Amino acid sequence: MTQPPPRVSVSGGATPAGAAGLAAIARDPGRALIALDFDGTLAPIVTEPSAARPHPDALPTLRRLAARVGTLAIITGRPASVAVDLGGFAGLPGLIVIGQHGFERWEAGRVTSPPPPPEVSRARDRLPGVLAKAGPPDGIRVEDKGHALVVHTRRAAAPQAALALLEGPLARLAEEAGLDCKPGRMVIELRPVGVDKGAALTVLIAERDPAAVLFAGDDLGDLPAFEAVRAARAAGRAGVSVYSASDEVTELAAHADLVVGGPAGVSALLAGLADAIEAPSPPAR
Repeated sequence: MTQPPPRVSVSGGATPAGAAGLAAIARDPGRALIALDFDGTLAPIVTEPSAARPHPDALPTLRRLAARVGTLAIITGRPASVAVDLGGFAGLPGLIVIGQHGFERWEAGRVTSPPPPPEVSRARDRLPGVLAKAGPPDGIRVEDKGHALVVHTRRAAAPQAALALLEGPLARLAEEAGLDCKPGRMVIELRPVGVDKGAALTVLIAERDPAAVLFAGDDLGDLPAFEAVRAARAAGRAGVSVYSASDEVTELAAHADLVVGGPAGVSALLAGLADAIEAPSPPAR
């Protein structure tokens, strides 16, 4: 007789489509694509970005999944090599790390990317003057990622107020330079138009042709990837979008199939999936 599929015990609270996506991953992991954001999803948000590390339960669970799922990927706004180093991901077999929202790809120890676009250079030259004119408070930090520019406000005495102060001037700079201006969790990023996690996930889906897709993220920059999951479902694949919840960005809850409690909740979800995948099938009746 036909054996029933493995059950995913962590799907409580998921939408019906999301629960079906989780079950499809557990049933046929070799044809699954699991893609995950890094900061705020696998790693708790910290004041100093270089101090970010995955939740203690994340890496052991990723090792279990890497050996069983068809595609395991990290899709992050960080440079790919930085995410690999901070995450300790170099030893995960078959892992793909998409960095800078899609500009970079790390695979088998090698990073590939096109040259930085000239629009970023134009914004880079003007950014110090724009910030000086805006009069930002102490604690503002600029991160130059080569393919994008990021202004961080988390170290300011009033991070949200600093973000609001800078959003208008930076949006104008982005428009004049031909870039997108994307706010996030105490950051504003200036990056090339059309480069986002949704486009990156869509390319990966087309390349790997999975039967089921999971994406987990925590910030506004992850919304395009949630949309890519919905598009994959509309095309006949199973899929589930997972929001790694925080008090800083609550809008994602309305767009996700499943809401979990930050990186600890994401790690628990992934561990439940690994358990379901590894569990022996019940005997045929």
